[in-house]
Amino acid sequence: MDAKTCQSFSAECPSRELFDQIAGKWSMMVLTVLDAGPMRFNAIKRHLEGITQKALTDCLRRLERNGLVERRVIPASPVGVEYEITALGRTLQPPFKALYAWTMEKMPDVEAARRNFDHRSGT
Repeated sequence: MDAKTCQSFSAECPSRELFDQIAGKWSMMVLTVLDAGPMRFNAIKRHLEGITQKALTDCLRRLERNGLVERRVIPASPVGVEYEITALGRTLQPPFKALYAWTMEKMPDVEAARRNFDHRSGT
């Protein structure tokens, strides 16, 4: 495929749903947090300022369903649950790290573009 070929995303394409789930608001951050090793729910939540319990629960369920995170019950008193990134989930780390590096490198350019836009639009 050459650089001028336009990608299209059919509504029926299964990759579209998976892409939406991986690129969702919290998914990349949860997988990045879990890169450090297994964590309990509240430990994950502490690393993600602003996430609600429901949003984290929903995100972890989607990631588990897609095989990117494993949920493990810890037989203790009281019973605990921890989450760990799977081997499949780890394959996302290189592109996530590259995307993060891009955001850090390009943030000055993005901020300049925002200021330019705001100035032009009067906001």
